[in-house]
Amino acid sequence: MTQSDYEFTSESVSEGHPDKVCDRISDTVVDMFLAADPLSRVACETLATTDKVILAGEVRGPASVTKDAIVESAREAIRDIGYDQEGFSWKTADIDVLLHEQSTDIAMGVDAAGNKDEGAGDQGIMFGYACRETDALMPAPIHFSHQILKSMAEARKSGAEKGFGPDSKSQVTLQYANGMPVRATSVVVSTQHDEDMDQDEIRELVRGHVLKVLPEGWMCPEDHFYVNPTGRFVIGGPVGDAGLTGRKIIVDTYGGAAPHGGGAFSGKDPTKVDRSAAYAARWVSKNVVAAGLADKCTIQVSYAIGVSHPLSIYFETYNTGKVDEAKLASVIREMVDLSPRGIRERLALSNPIYRPTSAYGHFGREDGGDGHFTWEKLDLVDELKSAFA
Repeated sequence: MTQSDYEFTSESVSEGHPDKVCDRISDTVVDMFLAADPLSRVACETLATTDKVILAGEVRGPASVTKDAIVESAREAIRDIGYDQEGFSWKTADIDVLLHEQSTDIAMGVDAAGNKDEGAGDQGIMFGYACRETDALMPAPIHFSHQILKSMAEARKSGAEKGFGPDSKSQVTLQYANGMPVRATSVVVSTQHDEDMDQDEIRELVRGHVLKVLPEGWMCPEDHFYVNPTGRFVIGGPVGDAGLTGRKIIVDTYGGAAPHGGGAFSGKDPTKVDRSAAYAARWVSKNVVAAGLADKCTIQVSYAIGVSHPLSIYFETYNTGKVDEAKLASVIREMVDLSPRGIRERLALSNPIYRPTSAYGHFGREDGGDGHFTWEKLDLVDELKSAFA
């Protein structure tokens, strides 16, 4: 029996968190190659520490994407995030680009040739999830955690609020009753700040963003509202902690409310099913919930390297489903092409659309019609309703 009354916690980290700096740089490289050639292959990992950035990995793409161009784009990413401080600045950081040609063995499995369709870039399992806790059909704790930090970043970058630094983290714990969130029991926000800022001042600035994001009446008790619990957060970013691409995969997805297959997203072109199939799984699960076929839905898909079709498709609707889960899997197989090529073409994933995904979550974001977050579209709803009419 599913527990219906409980507390659940999720965290988020800002674009200035060291790991997110690395995700941003890696996705900047992906966009550079895809802008030059939509069929480029990219697997870019980034390491950031005190005034040092190292990019490594495998690529296959046009020679016009030079190392010098990558270095300048990495600097621009750091500048846009907001780092121009002692120990880590877009002006002074030493940036090494150690990217090399993609393995011919991997390329042979992925590329279409003769009667062979484009294959998956790796083996693995990917999950998608949706639920009715928010308008975005996302779990509420991770959704609110993202929105708090996004609001703070927008105020910092617009100049509306002075004193916040780029590096910050949030954590929201919600009380659930009958399986739905009803209020916050604790909120934690740690934010980098100017040295001369008073902690009480910081607390009140942060409070405004929390109140803006949480539904009215949901604010936690005052003694469970934690802002910079250590009392000071001046040293931040890669000066305080080294960063790595792909180290915040639970922040990137559902905040622990749903499974994660293990693979990271950032720095990978869409032939890598770690990324593209996870996007497709979110797309399918969101449309299932939006179509009224379930109030909560997880889908798992699995792949083998070089093989074009998914090996398995599994649905779990947590006793909220209005239709048979086995039939749902069968209908989705017929309705949606979940091959790497099918996903890439249906969701237009070969476009340079990945930089915005590198912070504040890959899911629950608005499809603004500009080609970003196409996996958030609700274009399967009518077809799903018809299939189960």
